[in-house]
Amino acid sequence: MAGHGFRPVYHPAGHDHALRNAVQDLRTGRWVAMARLLDETSDWDGWTRRTQVLAAVAAGTDVVHIWRTEQPGSLAATVMHSRVAVERAVRAHRAGHPRTRDLWHEAWTACREAADLAPDDPVPWVGLIALAALDGRQRMAEHRLAPPAPMLPPGPWGLLAEAEKRDPHNREAHHRMLQFVYARRPGPLSEAVNYSHWAASSAPVGSALHALPLYVRVERYRRERGQERALDLHWVAEDAVRDAQRALDTWFLFCATDEASVLDLNHLAHALFGALRFTDAARVFEALGPYYTTLPWAYRTPHPEDRVLAEEVFVRARARCLSG
Repeated sequence: MAGHGFRPVYHPAGHDHALRNAVQDLRTGRWVAMARLLDETSDWDGWTRRTQVLAAVAAGTDVVHIWRTEQPGSLAATVMHSRVAVERAVRAHRAGHPRTRDLWHEAWTACREAADLAPDDPVPWVGLIALAALDGRQRMAEHRLAPPAPMLPPGPWGLLAEAEKRDPHNREAHHRMLQFVYARRPGPLSEAVNYSHWAASSAPVGSALHALPLYVRVERYRRERGQERALDLHWVAEDAVRDAQRALDTWFLFCATDEASVLDLNHLAHALFGALRFTDAARVFEALGPYYTTLPWAYRTPHPEDRVLAEEVFVRARARCLSG
């Protein structure tokens, strides 16, 4: 596996072969495989993950609209409609599109409708948290509630509570909250650091939230343009090594790695590699198999937008760890 000729694979479905098949059908304009897959998904973790991936693919198509037209009573189609609407609003905001406000309103309405029709589902609430990150000035009252603990900022804590009520420690809900914290204060990352450690501290063993602090560390590295320093001690600092070790000990060693987020696994492999914990990193690379994600590896290159460079960094890091 560490030898020459290895080519990593990027696919949003990762190890989820059933999801990969549904994505393939979705890309050809068909919704039946997606509907069947969601009908067979019985846990909220899988439901949240699969609807997120499917929405990212469907956002540039009218497949979900066709599905809703043909099956107007489908709750899954209603939730997917909210998912796609949120994805489109987030993309428009990122691109500075003039229709962002309209798309945000459509997505907010779609999420509220989905929450009413599927009251046990955490995904509509996750969508509302994602939309809160677009309200950087916290104009809406529900986006500036008092935090549940000291050192945390005001925010959409009521929305997070609704998601948590339905699926405690929902991975995406907390990642969306982290995006909100970034958007609220683009300067120092102290609030994001506090948030990530607060979320991880209350998570049970095996929860992906134990990897959340690794994302904040990568964001700090990106903002400080760490790859430009001749001597980079960012990843071997005591707190960086501690974050990587905690994610390994409290998440990776207890989770079903074939069901884990490929992005989380890449962040852990990246953190352990940077901390010079090559043997531990090798275990994560083995769990990844052929799958990789462009981030966080791209931030170790002089041109983070160049996927080829990111892939090269991943391959070199993987080979170094597995060769040991």
